[in-house]
Amino acid sequence: MTDSSQSPLRPGDPAAAFSPHDHAACTAEALKRADRLCAVAGARLTPVRRRVLELLLEHHRAMGAYEVLDRLAAEGFGHQPPVAYRALDFLTSQGLAHRIRRLNAFAACSHPGQAHAPVFLICEDCHAVAEASGTVVRAALDDAAAAAGFSVAGATLEAYGLCRACREARA
Repeated sequence: MTDSSQSPLRPGDPAAAFSPHDHAACTAEALKRADRLCAVAGARLTPVRRRVLELLLEHHRAMGAYEVLDRLAAEGFGHQPPVAYRALDFLTSQGLAHRIRRLNAFAACSHPGQAHAPVFLICEDCHAVAEASGTVVRAALDDAAAAAGFSVAGATLEAYGLCRACREARA
């Protein structure tokens, strides 16, 4: 998705995953944010970690660890599974990526450095993943849990369906 003639989307806008936009600018901004956040945290965004983040940002879709590993190996970064898993663990621990359990895959975080309750919108056909705000959903979950005497430590909401392009392709 590299059409820069479309109306600009804000960084982190969930529509970016499913809409044409200036993907080079989108990726560049995400990488700048990652550099800043790692510097503040005193964490190293090594070449392998940075490349894995670039791969996750490449098409706004989730990637499995072995898909990441295949790409890294093709680029000379090594072909042992720990290479990919360590980079993905780092990115998730730094809030730069999320694990998408439904797909057993990972996606770049659209709001790194911000406290947020994401809802993942997953296209079943193209596997594009959008990260939308789940603040209202999380508040409802916390209220329901509190009414049951339960305290939620964490939650991930993954909704699946079809993006506009895949819906139109099926029509």
